[in-house]
Amino acid sequence: MSDHITLHVARYRPEKASETTFDAFELPCPKEWVVLDGLNHIKDRMDGTLSYRWSCRMGICGSCGMLVNGEPKLACATFLSDYAPGPVRVEPLRNFPVIRDLVVEMGDFMSKLTRIKPWIVRQVEKPLSDGEYRQTPGELDEYKQFSMCINCMLCYSACPIYGLDPHFIGPAAIALAQRYNLDSRDEGAAERMQILSEHDGIWGCTFVGECTKVCPKHVDPAGAIQRYKLQSAVEWVKAFVLPRAAQ
Repeated sequence: MSDHITLHVARYRPEKASETTFDAFELPCPKEWVVLDGLNHIKDRMDGTLSYRWSCRMGICGSCGMLVNGEPKLACATFLSDYAPGPVRVEPLRNFPVIRDLVVEMGDFMSKLTRIKPWIVRQVEKPLSDGEYRQTPGELDEYKQFSMCINCMLCYSACPIYGLDPHFIGPAAIALAQRYNLDSRDEGAAERMQILSEHDGIWGCTFVGECTKVCPKHVDPAGAIQRYKLQSAVEWVKAFVLPRAAQ
């Protein structure tokens, strides 16, 4: 295995140029280095102007999502040695406006998450004196998989529908909605169904499945969307074919 590797890093500096260019950096390639280590080496020792996001370096915060050789990856969980001898092309996530270098604008993503009310909705809160809302291990297992999302946006970068239609609410938001719908403490499923049954909701998905393929936490947003479609269809039958059952 080579002890050096070349990174071709996308550079977008709006104060200097309107187009993205690439800078090449030759780096050490210890077997334990991930892409984030390479970027930190560049920023610390070669070019301090390089801009990118990162925080935990443990695959938890979701901040360091970017394209590595065209694939959405977490930079902190992608080993450089897997791409040796290189070169490795590092770019910002696709489908998002680029602010600078590898940093993308997250506003649209955050507004979509807020729309689906990603919190426990209660119609009537019980008094604190009645104690906590209890769950069985089985009730926790119902939604646990969908609760693992770290909002890294890799699924949005991989989603061809979001790339074509930015109004599509997107895989992570739908998976997060399913996380709360399946929570035994939540009573907001009907409100979320109204939002996700609209044109830019679940029916925009054509089930390509790339969102699930790139998810670093195995959330399976594609599965959440199909489950939601089935639920929506059942609710439609109840409301229009069997009106009494919907009451």
